[in-house]
Amino acid sequence: MENADDSIFGVLIFNDLSARDMQAWEYVPLGPFLAKSFGSVVSPWIVTLDALAPFKTSGRKQEPEVLPYLKTKGNYHYDINLEVFIQPENGEENLVCESNMKYLYWNMNQQLAHQTVNGCNINVGDMYASGTISGPDKKSYGSMLELTWRGSEPIKLSNGEERKFINDNDSIIMRGFAEKDGLRIGFGESRTKVLPAKEF
Repeated sequence: MENADDSIFGVLIFNDLSARDMQAWEYVPLGPFLAKSFGSVVSPWIVTLDALAPFKTSGRKQEPEVLPYLKTKGNYHYDINLEVFIQPENGEENLVCESNMKYLYWNMNQQLAHQTVNGCNINVGDMYASGTISGPDKKSYGSMLELTWRGSEPIKLSNGEERKFINDNDSIIMRGFAEKDGLRIGFGESRTKVLPAKEF
């Protein structure tokens, strides 16, 4: 756990797109596989762990107590503000989520230590995705499924439209930054536009 930093170069913004209808169909009994593998978007550059050192912070208490190889001593989480916007075609950006990387239950070091504890190979250049980062209140939920309470509470956009999920021609914009004592480090933005499916 304590040595995992030596194998982690840095952090970027990663957005994995999920095909909700497909995911619901294949979840039982296969699990969400094809629905989670059709699109991923990353921000334009990597912020090194050295640059993020001033933004280290503690995570929440983990209960039940974790196994010895996952126990942390010190600060292994990062205070990184995260924002997600939906922009309909020819429309304005709409802020739909404000979260923070410090809300991760398992920090990066724990995730890497757990994956490798049984001998799983990790190669130079491998990219990890942390999983959805949701905060404690509704505006900090990290997925459309959570934000809309499974579609029962649609998000209202500035143009009067509603969203239960992402529509064709919507753009999803994710931004992240760490800020403390006059120092601000940005991650650029992850932006993608969902295009209509091709007709065959």
